[in-house]
Amino acid sequence: MAFDKSLDKELFSESVDFERSVVTVAVFSYNEGTPKLQLGRQNKNAEGELGFAKLGRMTKEEVLAVLPLMEKAKEYL
Repeated sequence: MAFDKSLDKELFSESVDFERSVVTVAVFSYNEGTPKLQLGRQNKNAEGELGFAKLGRMTKEEVLAVLPLMEKAKEYL
């Protein structure tokens, strides 16, 4: 079965804006299934436009800002 975006329900989403990127914490449920936590990053280019990037490693500043969002997201899991 191929992925169907219309079956992917966003239950929670909040982002933290940093100087060079935005980190998003979200909870999604696919096809009424088990809700799952998703972390994502978008990097800003020279013009300030956002583009997808792998989350990869996080700085201490990023971790400290994202942890409270993960705590909020737990209520939707």
